[in-house]
Amino acid sequence: MANNDILSQDIKFLQGVGPKRQEILKKELNIHTWRDLLEYYPYKYVDRSKIYRIDELDGNMPFVQIRGRILSFEEFSMGPRKKRVVAHFSDGHGVVDIVWWQGSKYIYKTYKTGVEYIVFGKPGIFGGRYQFTHPEIEKAEDVEITNMGMRPYYVTTEAMKKSGLLSRQMEKLTQTLVEKIGEAVLPETLPQFITGPLHLIPRTEAFQLIHYPTNAFDVQKAQQRLKFEELFYVQLNILRYAADHRRRFKGYILDKVGVPFNDFYSNYLPFPLTNAQKRVIREIREDLRSGRQMNRLLQGDVGSGKTLVALMTMLMALGNDYQACIMAPTEILAEQHLETIRGFLKDMDIRVELLTGTVKGKKREEILRSLASGDIDILVGTHAIIEDPVEFKRLGIAVIDEQHRFGVAQRAKLWTKSEKPPHVLVMTATPIPRTLAMTIYGDLDVSVIDELPPGRKPVQTIHKYDDRMGSLYQGIRQQIQQGRQVYIVYPLIQESEKMDLKNLEDGFESLKEIFPEYKMSKVHGKMKPKEKDEEMQKFASGETQILVATTVIEVGVNVPNASVMVILEAQRFGLSQLHQLRGRVGRGADQSYCILVTGHELAKETRMRLNIMCDTNDGFQIAEADLKLRGPGDLEGTQQSGLAFDLKIADIARDGQIVQLARDEAQKIVDVDPECNKPEYALLWNRLKELRKTNINWAAIS
Repeated sequence: MANNDILSQDIKFLQGVGPKRQEILKKELNIHTWRDLLEYYPYKYVDRSKIYRIDELDGNMPFVQIRGRILSFEEFSMGPRKKRVVAHFSDGHGVVDIVWWQGSKYIYKTYKTGVEYIVFGKPGIFGGRYQFTHPEIEKAEDVEITNMGMRPYYVTTEAMKKSGLLSRQMEKLTQTLVEKIGEAVLPETLPQFITGPLHLIPRTEAFQLIHYPTNAFDVQKAQQRLKFEELFYVQLNILRYAADHRRRFKGYILDKVGVPFNDFYSNYLPFPLTNAQKRVIREIREDLRSGRQMNRLLQGDVGSGKTLVALMTMLMALGNDYQACIMAPTEILAEQHLETIRGFLKDMDIRVELLTGTVKGKKREEILRSLASGDIDILVGTHAIIEDPVEFKRLGIAVIDEQHRFGVAQRAKLWTKSEKPPHVLVMTATPIPRTLAMTIYGDLDVSVIDELPPGRKPVQTIHKYDDRMGSLYQGIRQQIQQGRQVYIVYPLIQESEKMDLKNLEDGFESLKEIFPEYKMSKVHGKMKPKEKDEEMQKFASGETQILVATTVIEVGVNVPNASVMVILEAQRFGLSQLHQLRGRVGRGADQSYCILVTGHELAKETRMRLNIMCDTNDGFQIAEADLKLRGPGDLEGTQQSGLAFDLKIADIARDGQIVQLARDEAQKIVDVDPECNKPEYALLWNRLKELRKTNINWAAIS
């Protein structure tokens, strides 16, 4: 069998894997082939090269191993049908107890007095004597201590444990496999001109050392090689796709800034642009006149002025005799954009219209006619914009807000609305850490607005325990007496939706009793859109002082007069969700507050989340922390975009430097071989084709 076929063999052909194990490995770990097992990496290592004497033990030690013999067994009754078995174990330098709380039949059958064993576990102290509870035990004659080195540990599931397939058994299977591939050298997947300068070890050696290292340096070398390779091919795929896209799709050349832009800038700009906004507008300007289609991601925290930048971008399209559109994920957000844009443009002779699912009949027909004739300059809408009957005369720029709510297919439909693909500006208020942005949005150029407009006061965030609600209600009263408004948010988690909705309903009734003098609105996702909009509208107009809601208000409610955001059961929200909710206040010039309410009993990670929220308002710092705490697959936005981060060993949160290194190397290849046909890079392009056929969702990654 050829070397490159060896890893594609079915797992059942590996010695030690019978039909039962084959079934469990497939079902529990998705391990079907030798390659799958080889890429099932250990999650930790323990140094097994040293044997300790019993008189060297210390109760604070981590896992250690000792060598000796069982002197005798003793049993203690622990109630009906329960007993504790204790073996007294000695190495000639002292005695320790080995304790089991279950499995007495197995213990007596397996372990005998007088036989020499190696015991591995964590020493504790009980009754003045060292003891090991449920340690690993092996016959000394079966173990070569000098070769044990760093012992790998593998994650196992409950079903695997019940079938006796523990970390030790996984280790034996990978050992058999590593010995098999050791006899043959696996074909290289990275050329020498990449591995040489970066001092990356060969692939076969990396697989051997990742499973069987002799020291921590071996682990580091193997991880560096395998992580780099994994991230390199992800980046090569993204950059190849982006280069191909740029080559195939030329953009409209919008070489004039134009009269509408200059008129707005000179006469209607409501406040001076920040330096960050000016920088981003310059970057967009360069794209529009370059002749290639713009694909730019505009990141900026809530309130940083992204909508103003988007409007000024659309005005550049108008100045070159093109139309523009802005697409939002919800009707509420689309209506808000319409109001904001019309407010900015005031008396300028620019026609802005709204197209959503609720615009029907004659009004809809008139909008579709005016779009096709070019009478409408800017169209604001929801995904209704990409439906078939909608035709623009000349669509030059499309702005997509909160892009993770739109699928790739929906975005591509926008391109059919124009002779050439329009320039695309994607906006998000969900700050994305750099390393993640490079991977999710690797085919987009990224612009960041990283400063808030002058006069904005940072929101003050306070963590309060739920036994101090009296003082919280007093604070709310004071704010409303000063003419402000308040949000009170309840969690709504799918798993406990009914209970959460009941909590919100009960809470709403209680709050009416606590604040009888104030009017309240109530909003949750189960309400009909019309009802929801009416309630939101009452709050936005100031008719109600308190809005009781679930997270439906996370995106797209702009009430500058609201100064307090109370988040109940804050421990149930993710960091980015808390940050998005906090962004609903602090939109006016007054000091605003975000109150995170929880019980006293909190997990360590939850306390860290709440502390981060109280310490910083910087969305990018929060996103980095969120990525480290939760990992990329759990981040809001990445899940919604259908991203399958099927990374086996790399961690985008913790391997930022390797991500950057892999991207730099991949960029060099794409720069010199954009059409993927130079023979010296054939190895890389062939490997990429192979990987795209695997179960990794490569298309989603780009």
